[in-house]
Amino acid sequence: MMKSDVLEFFGGPKNTADALGLSPASVSQWGEEIPPLRAFQIELLTNGALKNTDTKNKAA
Repeated sequence: MMKSDVLEFFGGPKNTADALGLSPASVSQWGEEIPPLRAFQIELLTNGALKNTDTKNKAA
């Protein structure tokens, strides 16, 4: 899951942070690929509209 897709979905860093219960500073520290556990949270929060693409951390 790419940071740019998440920011676009939520409408920017502040909205993303608010939706996830984080500070905007936390969101700004992400690299371009979302950390695996955070990506899982986002997938659940968006009802699958954004998918966790990190296959090495997914259950088989």
